[in-house]
Amino acid sequence: MAPTDGLERAATLTELLETDGVVEQCVIRSGSRGRLGVMAYHGGSLEEMTDVIGERAAERSGASYYAIVQPSTSRRHLASTKVRPAESPALTRFVDAVDVVVTVHGFGRRGMFSSLLLGGGNREFAEHVGTALRRTLPAYDIVTDLERIPVALRGIHPDNPVNLPPARGVQMELPPRVRGSSPMWWDWEGPGLTPHTEGLIDGLVDALTSWA
Repeated sequence: MAPTDGLERAATLTELLETDGVVEQCVIRSGSRGRLGVMAYHGGSLEEMTDVIGERAAERSGASYYAIVQPSTSRRHLASTKVRPAESPALTRFVDAVDVVVTVHGFGRRGMFSSLLLGGGNREFAEHVGTALRRTLPAYDIVTDLERIPVALRGIHPDNPVNLPPARGVQMELPPRVRGSSPMWWDWEGPGLTPHTEGLIDGLVDALTSWA
């Protein structure tokens, strides 16, 4: 049966990477901040703006970066637990290069359009990121309590890429509003990204650069 949510399912990472127009990006940075990583493997047309947010935050903070970016002609979803380093030399290099990671995702659920969900296996880092984001995004509900995060969005499965580096990391789930892809921004003409998106990146950069 065809999916009813406008998505096409990909069975494996290999299959996804072989899709026309899909681009895999990997930047390994040196130095202590390079041991921090940012990922956006549902980027491009799938979870809009996640790759832009991840790339800018990684570049500004000196963190390493990995992304999979889909073109406008493709919206193929691959479960996080199937994003496996064994199927990608670039992903293997990235995971081997970092100690802790932030994975950037997009979601949309009724009643949670102003909520940012911080899951993942490194709860201390999640609280640290949450503290930084509360300063730059005071109008949003920054959720670090796993009990308040829907089970499917918690990012605590051991095979989830957020938990593959030695110190694991934070799975950041972003609603459309903070990504600048909500109808509330229909008349935004810039310059730059929407104020909420800029605030998100500022907070993430602060969290990455201040993490010991």
